[in-house]
Amino acid sequence: MTPETVARFSAPVPRYTSYPTAPHFSRKVGTLQYLDWLTRLAAHSTLSLYVHIPYCRSLCWYCGCNTKGTSKYEPVQRYLETLEAEIGNVAALIPRDHRSTHIHWGGGSPNILSPSDIGRLAAKLRAAFNFDAKAEFAVEIDPRTLTPEQVSAFAAAGVNRVSIGVQDFDPKVQAAINREQSYEQTKAAADLFRAHGVSGLNIDLVYGLPHQTRESAARTIEKVLTLEPERIALFGYAHLPARIRPQKLIDASALPGAVERFGQFRRVARRLEAAGYVQVGLDHFARKSDPLAGGGVHRNFQGYTTDTADALIGLGASAIGKLPQGYVQNATAPADYAALIHETGLATVRGIELRDEDRIRGFVIERLMCDFEFSRATLTKTFGQAAEPLFSEAEALLQADRDGFLARTGDGFRVTAEGRPFVRAICACFDSYLGASPAQHAPAV
Repeated sequence: MTPETVARFSAPVPRYTSYPTAPHFSRKVGTLQYLDWLTRLAAHSTLSLYVHIPYCRSLCWYCGCNTKGTSKYEPVQRYLETLEAEIGNVAALIPRDHRSTHIHWGGGSPNILSPSDIGRLAAKLRAAFNFDAKAEFAVEIDPRTLTPEQVSAFAAAGVNRVSIGVQDFDPKVQAAINREQSYEQTKAAADLFRAHGVSGLNIDLVYGLPHQTRESAARTIEKVLTLEPERIALFGYAHLPARIRPQKLIDASALPGAVERFGQFRRVARRLEAAGYVQVGLDHFARKSDPLAGGGVHRNFQGYTTDTADALIGLGASAIGKLPQGYVQNATAPADYAALIHETGLATVRGIELRDEDRIRGFVIERLMCDFEFSRATLTKTFGQAAEPLFSEAEALLQADRDGFLARTGDGFRVTAEGRPFVRAICACFDSYLGASPAQHAPAV
């Protein structure tokens, strides 16, 4: 892989955790549409629940999540009361015979909640929604502020998977992103959860950070491997200071270039493969025994997942949901979110109603992101003749490939090993919205 090729295919493109992507949501979809879509959920639907906790003890400068730093618990307590109201309001609108098969608490830092409030929120969710007996219940954790009492509360609530943020263990990199976190803190958190029977351990890493090198990334992954996580996510840092204010505090001159970023990812990926992990999609790795490595992978706002639920219900400020008719998103600021819940019972401020073309293109993009394959037979079986316009686009893409990123198959193409790091750029060729908004995106590698 030449530096010129890497640079040429590193242009910013969406991460494709949805299609259409969030920058194309609009205020044409609001509370009334969401209310209607909720009431039209089919009987016996399966649900995925995402709960957003938009607070951290301190802000990490690299982070693009919707969150606020607070040293006081009062705003968190008030937010929790509003969140519980939304949970009750949404649950009252959907069929009672649904099953909730995936539950995910994200943030922010969900472990900013006190142990009693962890139990309180979990109890509210269980009372409002029918948790499947085999549901995956995941929570994102900041190990720097985690206490044994919180771990006990999460385990008692039924959490069976945790995602621990690490990013990088190098002290210079940590100082540059305002996230100083020792290996010992991280290991203590992993050990505590496992001691409480929570066996699903995910580790989140980031490459392309300031002062990060292939050598520092390699040192980090050796430490991570001693934790023996079931899954590892390896995300590329997106430096977008015009949109993400804390990133203004990062020295842009210390950021690695496209070739170095690519080298960091490849070095870590090779080490993980040598350690027995299976690469899943673009940037996830899983043990061979983990369900994520067994196929049937999908993609949503949490990344790669085994979640096959009929609908995603987003709860909390900025939370995004997906129903058969389209996407919805709540107000981002906690104050705006609270005001809308108080006034109308729901907090939807934008979204997008899916067209038939959106469903077809979204299917193609998801399968490329997950399976690295374009299949005419599968498209025809799923969408009929409506999918035919994309066949000519796929053929044009094949004929334009001069880098060996695609290989023709009997009914379409597959992305080659050389092309897989650039799959987001390949997906962008099927994105009819790209360029229709001034949204900024992360580099493709």
